[in-house]
Amino acid sequence: SERPSPAEQGAAPLRIVGGRMRGRKLLYSGDPRTRPMKERVREAVFNLVGPGVADTVAFDLFAGTGAMGIEALSRGAHHATFVERHFPTAHLIEKTVADLELQERTNVAAGDVFHWTKTLPPGGDRRWVVFICPPYRLYTEMHEEMLALVGRVLDRAPAESIVVAEADDSFDFSTLPDAARWDVRKYAPAVVGLWRKRPADPAS
Repeated sequence: SERPSPAEQGAAPLRIVGGRMRGRKLLYSGDPRTRPMKERVREAVFNLVGPGVADTVAFDLFAGTGAMGIEALSRGAHHATFVERHFPTAHLIEKTVADLELQERTNVAAGDVFHWTKTLPPGGDRRWVVFICPPYRLYTEMHEEMLALVGRVLDRAPAESIVVAEADDSFDFSTLPDAARWDVRKYAPAVVGLWRKRPADPAS
């Protein structure tokens, strides 16, 4: 049977935890496939990222509620792109973006993240902050595809970009590309890895 729409479910609000829009609401349908990152984990992640988010181009891959990209905008990111394959969920991100009057600083792409990243061109002069927060099962069910996706992002990101990957403790972060340079932290049940591209790294 068809799932009820977010409007029919009664979209439950989450909140932005930092930056100029702190306390503003993010819409959440309650759909379990979305699994928004817990607010305490989101706050911890942005504490790790620090002021490096300012003036970046943010990419929220497997965006779900769009919380990570919107949080980045709240904290000074220049622009955010949200990629989400579930069309009703992508539509809810668009509604949240409209409610927050962020349309001119955002792009919502309703499509498959694996395909989308294959067409992602190498970045220009503006640094990226990339959030890769898929359903945890994809690290097992699509292991090689996930590693390839992360590799594409690392390769194409401009120097001094930041990449954040979220999984759970069933995933071995040592299998990631450039494994030694990931700063891995546990926020049970989530495990978060953060990678920074060196200034001298080639942005191919």
